Amino acid sequence: MKKFFIFFFFVSLSFYTSAQNKEEKVRVSPKAEFMQVVGFTEVRIIYSRPGVKGREIWGGLVPYNQVWRAGANEATKFIFSSDVYIEGKLLKAGAYSFFAISGKNEWTLIFNKIADQWGAFEYNEAQDAVRIKVKPEKSIIHQEWLEYTITKTSDYSAVVRLEWEKLKVPFKIEVKN
Repeated sequence: MKKFFIFFFFVSLSFYTSAQNKEEKVRVSPKAEFMQVVGFTEVRIIYSRPGVKGREIWGGLVPYNQVWRAGANEATKFIFSSDVYIEGKLLKAGAYSFFAISGKNEWTLIFNKIADQWGAFEYNEAQDAVRIKVKPEKSIIHQEWLEYTITKTSDYSAVVRLEWEKLKVPFKIEVKN
């Protein structure tokens, strides 16, 4: 009987320690993944979702005219199962980190060949595969947690939007049939 209580004590202790470790590792900006098929191409977006939490986002938490990881924690990652055109520019199939340079009236969106990066700390412009310029759109709806959406516009095209706070940043993806 004594052995049973000792065994039970250690099993309980290990469950308690395991549960406690899980609580300590909860992400403030939870990880998310979104996938949409456009034509025959899988478009996958892996990112972390920071919250507004009453902060000034544009020009504050996300400074204007600086490279931003377009999410939180690890750099946002796009994976394309076949070649795509981003706003008319060819991007080969594969995995890319995704960065943005925000501006009040224009943004630069960047697909970088180094897919797995933490933040933008080691971002290297020489590794950029595609850069595009887009216009941000104001939204009347408050988006508390950063989100990526994909809206199909035809069998072979879609609009991807980064949506956060009261801003949407759209860009077009096209695939060949």
